[in-house]
Amino acid sequence: MSAKNIQSFEPYSQQIQYQADFYSSNQLEQVLKKGQEAFTSQLGIDVVQRKMLFLNLKGLLEKDKNSLGKLITQEMGKPFLEAVAEIEKCAGLCDFYASHAEKWLSGYTIEQSEQSEKRVEYHPLGMILSIMPWNFPFWQVFRCAVPALLAGNIILLKHSPNVPLCALKIEELFLKAGFREGTYQNIFVTEQQVEQLLADERVKAVSLTGSERAGRSVAALAGKHLKKQVLELGGSDPFIIMPSADLSQASQWAVKARLISNGQSCIAAKRFIIHEKVYDDFLAAIKKKLSTLKFGDPMDQSVNIGPLARLDLADQLRKQVKQAVNGGALVEAEYFFDTTNLHFVPITILSNIQKDNPVYHQELFGPVFSVFKVKNSQEALLLANDSPFGLGSSVWTMDKEEQDFFIKQLEAGSVFVNSMMASNAAIPFGGIKNSGYGRELAEEGLKEFCNVKSIVINL
Repeated sequence: MSAKNIQSFEPYSQQIQYQADFYSSNQLEQVLKKGQEAFTSQLGIDVVQRKMLFLNLKGLLEKDKNSLGKLITQEMGKPFLEAVAEIEKCAGLCDFYASHAEKWLSGYTIEQSEQSEKRVEYHPLGMILSIMPWNFPFWQVFRCAVPALLAGNIILLKHSPNVPLCALKIEELFLKAGFREGTYQNIFVTEQQVEQLLADERVKAVSLTGSERAGRSVAALAGKHLKKQVLELGGSDPFIIMPSADLSQASQWAVKARLISNGQSCIAAKRFIIHEKVYDDFLAAIKKKLSTLKFGDPMDQSVNIGPLARLDLADQLRKQVKQAVNGGALVEAEYFFDTTNLHFVPITILSNIQKDNPVYHQELFGPVFSVFKVKNSQEALLLANDSPFGLGSSVWTMDKEEQDFFIKQLEAGSVFVNSMMASNAAIPFGGIKNSGYGRELAEEGLKEFCNVKSIVINL
């Protein structure tokens, strides 16, 4: 990564914005000490006091959403309006948990009499290591940090090394909102230092959003030291179209679902499984919509598709498309941006992807549509489930029996019917199979990093 280990490289202008070194061992020890002191000092602070800090944070996000959105766009290339929407979503998350955390963390009584009392309480674990990716550089952090901190935990953030300015800005926002120093800390660390952190008894758990490879590595290390884990890994989400679907709506949302964050999203729709009766019409509708999209500078509000976040990721996607074609896949359509900036990858529609094709079981992390033709709902289900991943799914049908069929049998953490898959503060988020385990968001996410403590008192 050039002269420095941490580097902010703007993918559109291809200019370096910021560089930094990894933390020294002494710096990391100071972080741990500060975090432990902050945790001990706030054990007497209740959730009512903590939630006021999140309302402060919400206000800061809403006030500065345009400048924060610009920072996201400059660091990882997503269109500016999407970046602003990401900040607004973070503000909404702060408000949501401030409204619900007191009730959800209040515990409950199992049995009470003159002789005894049995109840359950929720207590924080301590310092949580949060390892987060670049594709939603604020939202991914907030959906981990907000519930964990409201529960009384401490966050150490290891952000992706290509979005350091976002990482530093988030820490600044928490301090400005009134959080005690040490409650939320950004750290620039190596993989070896991550291993050291997971071995340290002061770090009680880890939350990771990232690749399957990263998840396996962190799970092995955390398991070795018996640390609690929440892992949200890759996805190759199916987007199923049945004959009764509203094709106009489905095709519109299909394009959005595939191309959000320039196609760089774990929960983006990636495999389009289309009933043969509507295959041609649906494909034509997608092509028509794609032909109107504009590539270019992601700060231009008329632009729909910006550059991919890193050159190595763009090169990997080009390699996968080439492998797919060499393996027999057909290129149904390509939509180009004429530039020498290799961070841009054409929007590509691939068909005829057979099971022996190298990309059949891979995640394509960028603007590539994989389309499949099926004869019936059973064939659609088998194809959808024939994946190592199980994060999200989207099913388009007006037939109630088909809806129930897919809801019950799709192997995924979420099933969205007649809408695109999206994370939402009010519903649990996470996957199964190689997409990870544990849940973020909603009440389940709030309690993931709690000690569910059983209390028995004999009076």
